Amino acid sequence: MRTIQFREAVCEAMSEEMRADKDIYLMGEEVAEYNGAYKATKGMLDEFGAKRVIDTPISELGFAGIGVGSSMVDCRPIIEFMTFNFSLVGIDQIINNAAKIRQMSGGQFNIPITFRGPTASAGQLAATHSQAFENWFANTPGLKVVVPSNPYDAKGLLKSSIRDDDPVIFMESEQMYGDKGEVPEEEYTIPLGKADIKREGDDVTIVSFGKIIKEAYKAADELKEEHDVSCEIIDIRTVRPMDYDAIKKSIKKTNRLVVLEEAWPFGNVATEITYHIQQHAFDHLDAPIIKINTADTPAPYSPVLLEEWLPNKDDVKKAVKKVMYI
Repeated sequence: MRTIQFREAVCEAMSEEMRADKDIYLMGEEVAEYNGAYKATKGMLDEFGAKRVIDTPISELGFAGIGVGSSMVDCRPIIEFMTFNFSLVGIDQIINNAAKIRQMSGGQFNIPITFRGPTASAGQLAATHSQAFENWFANTPGLKVVVPSNPYDAKGLLKSSIRDDDPVIFMESEQMYGDKGEVPEEEYTIPLGKADIKREGDDVTIVSFGKIIKEAYKAADELKEEHDVSCEIIDIRTVRPMDYDAIKKSIKKTNRLVVLEEAWPFGNVATEITYHIQQHAFDHLDAPIIKINTADTPAPYSPVLLEEWLPNKDDVKKAVKKVMYI
């Protein structure tokens, strides 16, 4: 094992796959000459050349469409959005083309394309640059949605995403690119659709994903120390397909569920998990499910307001104590 940054894990995953398959290429804003806006593509232009690592104009609609079209003729593109906030400009290509062509062609075309880039808030970037759209894309049949929370998962899941024959939305975080974690020297992949138990526990299940899961770790540490509460933390990793079985198995042990998600509260991933568990594991619940989300407003610019807007460890502790009747 060795310790690398999240950005290095992303770069390694793409580079290893591009070495193995000449049909894979990378396209996006500043991915080549600038080594990536977040340095997640450092050195790739030098290794693979300008025909396979392609800088684009600020034209998400255009290069998303090029990616979809090329995936219909045996290419396997990786399309980087500088942030998924900018994917809204090209969302027609993702929702109406990438997600639907396989069905609309009667299976004649697969769309092996990976759209990747940062998601959710990244500090004081204000309302139009601090949005989490995982639930938007996960709502669309035909798309797979992946949100890793650490370098190990990022590399293994990204390699699987690039190899997948269907379109994958791979969502990272600007605030995680500098995070460090252990990654094996040898080749490995992580299958899509498999959650991971990050911490085992007996009293309550906390389900989360992406960078906000760090707040669950902090809360679990304090709850153990202050109240001897043992929290089981599940990182779903893949929003769609969702590993419901892993969550249900945990609920049968802990009988309590808190869902932590960095997204607006209406119609989100946490809502879907809540419905599924009450529908399929209701008899195992000893308390109502609590979901924790951002405030139901656009993200504020003020650092004081932003801190209040985002879920934090204190929100998690409060929710856990409520389901534990403490």
